[in-house]
Amino acid sequence: MSTLGRSGVEVSGLGFGAAVIGNLYTEVTDEQAYDAVTEAWRQGLRYFDTAPHYGLGLSERRLGAALREHPRERYTVSTKVGRRLEPADGTGDDLAGGFAVPATHRRVWDFTADGVRRTLEASLERLGLDRVDVVYLHDPDDHAEQAFREGYPALEKLRAEGVVGAIGAGMNQAEMLTRFVRDTDVDVVLCAGRYTLLDQRAGAELLPAALERGVSVVIGGAFNSGLLADPRPGATYNYAQAPVELLEKARRMQAVADRHGITLRAAALAFCTAHPAVASVLVGARTADEVRDGAEQFATPVPAAFWQELHDTGLLPREEPS
Repeated sequence: MSTLGRSGVEVSGLGFGAAVIGNLYTEVTDEQAYDAVTEAWRQGLRYFDTAPHYGLGLSERRLGAALREHPRERYTVSTKVGRRLEPADGTGDDLAGGFAVPATHRRVWDFTADGVRRTLEASLERLGLDRVDVVYLHDPDDHAEQAFREGYPALEKLRAEGVVGAIGAGMNQAEMLTRFVRDTDVDVVLCAGRYTLLDQRAGAELLPAALERGVSVVIGGAFNSGLLADPRPGATYNYAQAPVELLEKARRMQAVADRHGITLRAAALAFCTAHPAVASVLVGARTADEVRDGAEQFATPVPAAFWQELHDTGLLPREEPS
């Protein structure tokens, strides 16, 4: 377990990313979602990350239902603010938003202080909890001014009131997260897809700044949405079809992994956790079998010779930790 910044909130090294049980792209049954979360618990995962955005609240409802039978003090939950859900007419689906759920609600960007509190209150109701441990500002890319001026101070006030234990921001970029680390008093940032075997942008400024400031980093998107889990033709990279050159690079990495008797999945997770600023890496899983595989890969030692070969062949920059 690692502590997030100076907050006292603890997370397991491997965390459960709950976007997929919100029907990310394809449907997951209630039973499959419950079994996935339950298996995560069996495997020792004690950090669970969700958001209203994931399935228009479905992820939060399913996660809360599955965790209800476990002692509240034994696990950490994070959710997010910035997308407030408002009731819609319910016709059609949310596939344009990335989730195979009915369009019962619509997302409204809202990083105001009132919006932050209202969104968090609704999340607590869906989760069936009286508190969450971590709250992130979710994807404020196009709302930076409001997020820094109103959203962040609202989170700081919630933390001071003891409503939440740790605060931060979660994004698919490193640049604005670096600003949060340097210019605010966040405990943690969640960086998705920008510190992987294929994309080390977060290693340039974000991770060193976090280490210097005592801010923890949670890594999401360790497999870059699929390519590093299974580098085959048609695989996705950052939620779109992988470019040919990146597919070829991932396949070359997989060949190196094969030679050293490990999987590329194990190497991808090990890379993320190697940096001292990283407190946890999230893995999304739809089924209990996928959870077991993730836990097995996370626990697999990666030989030094594997990293050396990646460096020697130019597949991984030498300055990256391994």
